[in-house]
Amino acid sequence: MAWPNPFRRQTENTRSCWGYTFELTPDHLTLEQAIPLRYSYDVLGEEALKRLNEISPPKTSRRKTTDAAFVDKTDKAPEETDRSLGDDRNPANPKEQEPHHRDLYALLRDHADEDDTLNKLWRQVNTVPDWVDWDQIARGQDVFYRYGGAALTGLCYQSLLGGMGAARVVEVLARTGGFGVQMARRRLFETTQHILQCTKSLESIKPGGEGFASSIRVRLLHAAVRMRIMKLAETRPDYYSVEEWGVPINDLDSIATIGTFSATLIWLSFPRQGIFLREQEILDYIALWRYIGWLVGCPTEPFSTPSKAKAVMETLLLYEVEPSETSKILANNIIRSLEHQPPTYASADMLIASARWLNGNELCDRLGLPHPSLYYWALMAGQCFFLMVMHYMNRAVPSWDQKKVTVVRRLMWDMIVNSKFGLEGRMTNFEFKHVPEYGILTELGQSERAKLRYGGSVEWRNLRWLLLGVGAMALGTYVNFRIASSVLGVFRK
Repeated sequence: MAWPNPFRRQTENTRSCWGYTFELTPDHLTLEQAIPLRYSYDVLGEEALKRLNEISPPKTSRRKTTDAAFVDKTDKAPEETDRSLGDDRNPANPKEQEPHHRDLYALLRDHADEDDTLNKLWRQVNTVPDWVDWDQIARGQDVFYRYGGAALTGLCYQSLLGGMGAARVVEVLARTGGFGVQMARRRLFETTQHILQCTKSLESIKPGGEGFASSIRVRLLHAAVRMRIMKLAETRPDYYSVEEWGVPINDLDSIATIGTFSATLIWLSFPRQGIFLREQEILDYIALWRYIGWLVGCPTEPFSTPSKAKAVMETLLLYEVEPSETSKILANNIIRSLEHQPPTYASADMLIASARWLNGNELCDRLGLPHPSLYYWALMAGQCFFLMVMHYMNRAVPSWDQKKVTVVRRLMWDMIVNSKFGLEGRMTNFEFKHVPEYGILTELGQSERAKLRYGGSVEWRNLRWLLLGVGAMALGTYVNFRIASSVLGVFRK
């Protein structure tokens, strides 16, 4: 939660938006500087994907619309629509085809020596920039697990859910159809899988490693989504407005994505949970995400220093966050997809309280999220107290810290990747599964308002820690009162 600072001095450079106040500096982009980034993008990644599609043509199965969140409102017959888009399905066989799984990273690696464009991309991603310090990257990976609980909370409720306030970005997400109620949870786990792969070990993020390969797959997936939406927009201009929303997954969007995984955590999510990183931790964590940004085709200059990373986060808050009706749909779908789900079994009220605590009431009102009772605000206070105790206590003792990082790294992998409620051991290769099509837009799913789930819910843990925190404050107040009384008594004598 952002608390107002009554001692803040207002200047002509002071800006406030969505409950956050900052000072404009030369590091902040002006609107005139930001707008061109909406129309520039990773050209090399897209050119490489076109060559890979020629080498190994994609084959996709017809989308099954089993989720109530997906509706096809096209006025054409499916077969007519497919042909008009130049779809690579077999028109001679109207029945659903088995998908042809392609590993774009493996294709790029295996054919890099056969094509100039592929070779250029392959050489680029395998060339480690001069500014990369592997020891620093390893420390940055540890930062994520040192504050693992607060990091996952921030990524889910602020970076993802709060990020739905960026209207331009959600127009692309909605057209993939991947944020319906039944799909959003899977998408969340897949995104987290990429983060875990990038932080699994130092070898994982180095060229040839697991996280390195996944980052290249994500880069090519972004190119595929961009090409598909642009192709549809050419045939039917009212499907997607490039003039209004920019090129899909453009440079500004990429900068925003890397920023939400790094700067937003450091300067928004963590402080609002009572967690403040050391200066070296900030340097290390920004360096990690700057390198990941390099791999996924994102401009890296905005992350060359912590001050620039913080400035770009604030610039995006100022110019890019403006919720739309589509923003409301996707934000509510995320809540519906997570309520009463393992491992936390949190109610919708608890999830919404988390979102409001991290994003503020102004943004959440615009996202159409209801107001939970004061009870759930109190539970969030208990959760923050729990996280502060756990994170600061372990950070204070180096041996505890290293053991915790090791344990949390393993637990997160098991929870997200291996568990039955996670990916069930079936990791994604970031294939182009959610293919944009005419009329396929995410709609608000229908579900009853959630109620508190008794039993193993995270809410009971938060309640216990709230009571413990209140008890500790009461005890501290009593002890201080007795000490003060004793001191006053001495002076009176």
